[in-house]
Amino acid sequence: MPGPRRVLHVDLDAALPALVADATGADALVVGHRDGYPVCTAALTLTDDPSDAAMVLTALAATSQGSAAPAPAPVDDHDLPSVSVVVSTVVDRVEDLGRLLDVLEHLDYPEHEVLVVDNRVRVPADDPLPALLAERAVRLVEERRPGLSAGRNAGIAAARGEVVAFTDDDVRVDQRWLRALGERFVREPGLDAVSGVILPTELETPAQVWYEAYYGGFSGERSFEPVTITPDDVPGAMRFARAAAVSPDGTVRRRFPVYGIGAYGAGANMAFRRTLLEAVGGFDPTLGAGSPARGGEDLAMFVETLWRGGRIGFEPRAVVHHRHRRTVAELHAQLHGNGVGFSALLCALVAGDRRHLAVLARLVPLAATAKARGAADALFRGRGADHRQAATPTVPAAPSTPVPRSLALHELRGFPAGPSAWFRSRRRWRRVQAGRSVGG
Repeated sequence: MPGPRRVLHVDLDAALPALVADATGADALVVGHRDGYPVCTAALTLTDDPSDAAMVLTALAATSQGSAAPAPAPVDDHDLPSVSVVVSTVVDRVEDLGRLLDVLEHLDYPEHEVLVVDNRVRVPADDPLPALLAERAVRLVEERRPGLSAGRNAGIAAARGEVVAFTDDDVRVDQRWLRALGERFVREPGLDAVSGVILPTELETPAQVWYEAYYGGFSGERSFEPVTITPDDVPGAMRFARAAAVSPDGTVRRRFPVYGIGAYGAGANMAFRRTLLEAVGGFDPTLGAGSPARGGEDLAMFVETLWRGGRIGFEPRAVVHHRHRRTVAELHAQLHGNGVGFSALLCALVAGDRRHLAVLARLVPLAATAKARGAADALFRGRGADHRQAATPTVPAAPSTPVPRSLALHELRGFPAGPSAWFRSRRRWRRVQAGRSVGG
């Protein structure tokens, strides 16, 4: 079982700190910052000699100096779009929600509002929410229909901002998170959505360390290079359903099927123009946490954006910190839900547009092979997030973290369960809309 790993934030523009092992453990994940923003990560094992860590930090500072994107010109406050921040919650993580709201109320942004959507079907007699929201500058929205998508859609309907940003109640946002999102919309007026980087808040338990090693960056390489995701085909046609990640200088960094957009975005850190959300009709209520489908609503919105010929900006300066599941049982349930949610997402996309079916018929065999290879790579050859830092060349660091086979198995077993879960979810939502029981 792996021991705890400290998450250390280091300013690479300042004098490098002397890092040594302490009572909390020797392993650490270092997040390197420049100009106050993260630009790279590296895992290392600390010793009693600070010169050992200094070797890694010096190499990290040198390599990030050349690879870090130049600081963009600041945007005047008057040019920034108004933003509504939506947090949909079932109020099962009261302390986490309170810490999130402490930051959201005081973000470095000139015109924004915070909407908390109470997405509980039933409210307990000892409801902690009123006390939590007392004397806070937030708006409360109630949505008793179940599911995260329903909650987010209620937030969209109540939002006043030109841009609607979303995060989760188990996340801490950076003080400049909203400014980074808003400035990116200004710099690229053609963007329909912007996503950002998700870093771990803590790596204190084996489950958290394993998640970061196996699934760090939320299903993709954690990159710190800003890119624009565009349809890699005739806008609106999407015959081959491919997208391109384009760097600011116009270089195409990679091409991939639109269904792989999870490498560049997740629901904990995303923002959309309200006009796009209204045109799409909001998030798919048959997908997402709180439904039998378990997830996929965020990726469905990203895919729909590209499918319509839209553009998505990945902005590494927009940073949030996620608290990974602390127990192995919770982690297994999450990964199983990820598998269920992804295949349910594909069913929902096909139901919405039959053109997806022809594309998926070509892609699914290739995707299944790639997924199996990736799982084998992580499980049998020790490849983890420690070796997936796209912006940072290899530096002397800690050995990779072996992860148990159960992680991949739980995720893979979720895939075949997705279609039936989506059909159950669709039936349940129809009953909800008809005003009947939501059970089953």
